[in-house]
Amino acid sequence: MNTIDILLLGAGGREHALLKKLAESPRAGKLYVTPGNGGMFQLAEAAPISQDDPQQVASWAAEHSIGLVVVGPEAPLVEGVADAVRAQGIPCFGPNANAARMEGSKEFAKQVMARANVPTAAYKSFTDRAACEAYVRELAGPCVIKADGLAAGKGVIVAQTTDEALAGVAQCFDGAFGDAGKTVVVEEMLEGPECSLLALTDGTTVVPLATSQDHKRAYDGDKGPNTGGMGVYSPVPEHLVSADDLNTMVDVMNRVVAQLKADGITYSGCLYGGFMLTKDGPKVLEFNARFGDPETQVVLPRMHADLVEVFLACDKGTLDASSVLWDDDWAVSVVLASAGYPGSYESGKRITGIDAASQMPGITVYHAGTKLTADGDVLTAGGRVLDVTAVAPTFAQAREQAYAACDLIDFDGKQFRTDIGARAL
Repeated sequence: MNTIDILLLGAGGREHALLKKLAESPRAGKLYVTPGNGGMFQLAEAAPISQDDPQQVASWAAEHSIGLVVVGPEAPLVEGVADAVRAQGIPCFGPNANAARMEGSKEFAKQVMARANVPTAAYKSFTDRAACEAYVRELAGPCVIKADGLAAGKGVIVAQTTDEALAGVAQCFDGAFGDAGKTVVVEEMLEGPECSLLALTDGTTVVPLATSQDHKRAYDGDKGPNTGGMGVYSPVPEHLVSADDLNTMVDVMNRVVAQLKADGITYSGCLYGGFMLTKDGPKVLEFNARFGDPETQVVLPRMHADLVEVFLACDKGTLDASSVLWDDDWAVSVVLASAGYPGSYESGKRITGIDAASQMPGITVYHAGTKLTADGDVLTAGGRVLDVTAVAPTFAQAREQAYAACDLIDFDGKQFRTDIGARAL
């Protein structure tokens, strides 16, 4: 079996999980990453390029005879990195820019959902501030304010009151989210637990991955501000997601991919559906154009698949559902974050105990916001620092092991939620 060299773009826990899974493939040759983090350089070499520069990525990949480029985060996809790589004749995992608009523009995604007859929150979009504020006052109650474009997971304001909603509208139009807030989407507030469903697709065949449930709020009891995700588990138990719910969610993913194809857009890569399990069944909160973070850190450890072969099949249009299988174990991942996250935080704190935690049975520590010193010390370098993932035969065991491993790891200002998965359990 011939091996291929692989370039992975990204620097988070998601990318560390992807890198580990890619490295397990018999087809994986030399691995490169940019920009990478403190844990990724044990497996891969740094590529001295900007992940958001399509031509630079494509040229470097061509010069180094890269056989597969894997795009982790959303920004390079929206910028058109996958288009530039494919234009060089190099296979790429990740949608082209026109398809990545499913994440890059909430308004575009809503329009696709409407054409595909997909259940989602009612909405209106605005480019005029006064009109937007008038609509919010007219609603006179809970709603969700969203910056239309990419805002690094922070452009969503869940407003319980009109004042909170108006403050969110002001944030968008006053530039808190940059250009992402020039168009503002106002949605009805959906009620119920959230569930994430990731699916691999080549633009025709859709292969749903295992369900997972993220915990977005910063503090125990789902209190505090929204974050990029403080912990996650997989699979979601049947008392939370029934077989009917799951069938509905899979049907939605299929319909969206088929609708895009009908619109002349081939969606190739990972499509991530964020769902709210309402009393009327699952409804879409949003779509993302890439693997979820931290969902990837519990989905990939339970997956039996040659990830290189699967990613190549997504690019070639030859994806086969039988190439992805699942084990029966449970996975729980707890995010260790810097004090102050998701607000301002300090970096450069020395981390200890990662090796001890990693030696526990069933434990993998994925690096997210970390960097390595010349002496080999690992320092904090972000808000979400580490994902401590446990895989075990039961949900309770996985939770217990994840938290036992968290206790072995230390850095100044370490904060984490103590209730990941508790409600589902």
